[in-house]
Amino acid sequence: MNKYQYKVQGVDYDVEIEEVEGNIAKVNVNGIRFDVEMKQPINPASTLKKVHVQAPKHVSRPSVAPAAQAAPAPQAAQAPAGAGSPVKAPLPGTITEVKVNVGDTVKVGDVVLVLEAMKMQNNIESEYEGTVTSITTKQGETVMEGAVLMTIG
Repeated sequence: MNKYQYKVQGVDYDVEIEEVEGNIAKVNVNGIRFDVEMKQPINPASTLKKVHVQAPKHVSRPSVAPAAQAAPAPQAAQAPAGAGSPVKAPLPGTITEVKVNVGDTVKVGDVVLVLEAMKMQNNIESEYEGTVTSITTKQGETVMEGAVLMTIG
């Protein structure tokens, strides 16, 4: 799997290319899976083979998650840390309360954290059902729109 990191209009994107078959590429963008149809296959002779592209060596960025969040081993044993679907900030603001912990099970519509924006408290609800695999923010932290706040697997 090849991983790339891009910034488009101030928003960071983590892109993973899983495989390319013919003119269909299976990619993950910030943890969301897409099948991308290309106008032409990369190599017409490889329509049934996996094609791997080498990632550039100059692209490197430190992990976004605080070291204290990734350290607990028992919680990482339940599911790989950060595996799953991302919960993103819908607008810029300050985290006033994180209502879940890594390993908690959540349902669609559960309030997972509270984000203060423009003097309003906004309940951020889970759009996914599953287990919280990582939390990349903490109370008092300022986040930008589109920032990944946690992942649910």
